[in-house]
Amino acid sequence: MTELEEYYNKFNEEKRLNSRHGQVEYRVSMKYIHAYLDEAVAGKRREAAFADGEETAIKGMVKLLDIGAGTGRYSVALAEEGYDVTAVELVRHNLGILKKKAAGVKAMQGNAMHLKRLEGDSFDVTLLFGPMYHLFGFDDKRKALAEAARVTRPGGVILVAYCMNEYGVITYGFKERHILECIAQGRFTEDFKTISSPDKIYDYMRLEDIDALNQSVGLARIKIISPDGPANYMRPFLNQLDDQEFEAFVRYQMAVCERSDLIGAGAHTVDILRKHLH
Repeated sequence: MTELEEYYNKFNEEKRLNSRHGQVEYRVSMKYIHAYLDEAVAGKRREAAFADGEETAIKGMVKLLDIGAGTGRYSVALAEEGYDVTAVELVRHNLGILKKKAAGVKAMQGNAMHLKRLEGDSFDVTLLFGPMYHLFGFDDKRKALAEAARVTRPGGVILVAYCMNEYGVITYGFKERHILECIAQGRFTEDFKTISSPDKIYDYMRLEDIDALNQSVGLARIKIISPDGPANYMRPFLNQLDDQEFEAFVRYQMAVCERSDLIGAGAHTVDILRKHLH
């Protein structure tokens, strides 16, 4: 069993996603997923000359791939909406939970760097939401992004999530008071870029690292967002908000998530890319 498998066998992914900071990340991300699924639906309608009232049939023609699907928070919900969803998950524990939750998802075990069971140019929308957290080094991340691009149809959209460097430094380093230990162990560069390794489970990115990956694979950015913004820094305070106040916070994050002066400061970013037409 790998260290990653041991970690997720103990980690309660469902609890994280249902927490308030997890809800912010999920709801903002879903806003953008739905926007590009709507785009795919419109394209299918034009191709097949469907009438506006045949929405269910059109949704079933839109193919979505969830790479690193975890326990299925995104893939299950989207399959229930009527989309044709395929989920790939590395960790057997997570995959077992996913399969129990939804018969409508085509779920399989697989590695984001080697999607050999999936044909190229197949999916309208591809999610790469978990793997980049746990791949170390430029080459492995590039392989995963290139595979996501390979299986996405020309003109299709890929949404890629990353853990961000400054959140890791501020939270683990300063807030949890490991900063001097990390400096002594050589886990930061001079400008506080995290130097991570597989035994640390997570890897962290800066915007320039993401840009270099996109350039290496030849993908064009549509936009990049911060799905959670300050939510992870504010966990105890979010829990103290009443329902109306929390809904206002979600609306706030949806309103500011594309602001360039805020992207990179939150725990995560979602990079939204388009595969070039042949």
